[in-house]
Amino acid sequence: MEGLMLALLGLGFVLSLDNFRSSLVLGGLKPTFPQSVKTSAIFGLWDGLAPLLGLLLGDALGNLVDDDTTETIVMIGLGAYGLFLVVRAVISPERADPDLKWARWGLPIPLSADNIAAGAALGVAGYSPWLAPVLFACATFVMSIAGHQIGRTVARFVDRIPKINTDLLVGACFTVMAILMAFGVTLPLSYG
Repeated sequence: MEGLMLALLGLGFVLSLDNFRSSLVLGGLKPTFPQSVKTSAIFGLWDGLAPLLGLLLGDALGNLVDDDTTETIVMIGLGAYGLFLVVRAVISPERADPDLKWARWGLPIPLSADNIAAGAALGVAGYSPWLAPVLFACATFVMSIAGHQIGRTVARFVDRIPKINTDLLVGACFTVMAILMAFGVTLPLSYG
């Protein structure tokens, strides 16, 4: 049982890296700690529900959601949110996504696509549908909070550079991440 837990924790950690990377960038929007907790909880919830869906629907869903499909879903999600931030930052002097509302409801779904495939694989291997989703959700929650706080700290230093709009910078980072993915570039903190 201990080996199973360690394996699932390791897999949960690896699967949470995309949320961590995105949360690092989101930290540039300087979320408050309560906003970070709320956003991370939603990320964790989705990263827990996705493998549960994969475990319950098994092989049929696992064949539908392969690595190329998940990459495309993530790429579209990151690119759409990045372009949203860029446009908002350019046309309005106000914060692009001040309460992270758009991030909370636009990013978790694409970032959880890989967890569906992982859940399907775990289901085929005979794993319980209750343990992995909880572990994956907790790993994503912790990694997302860490990413927000690190990104927020970096953003405070960037704010000291005159004439840099961090909302525009964050949007550009998400857009560049999507473009690099489209060209097949493996992003840092990727497991693929």
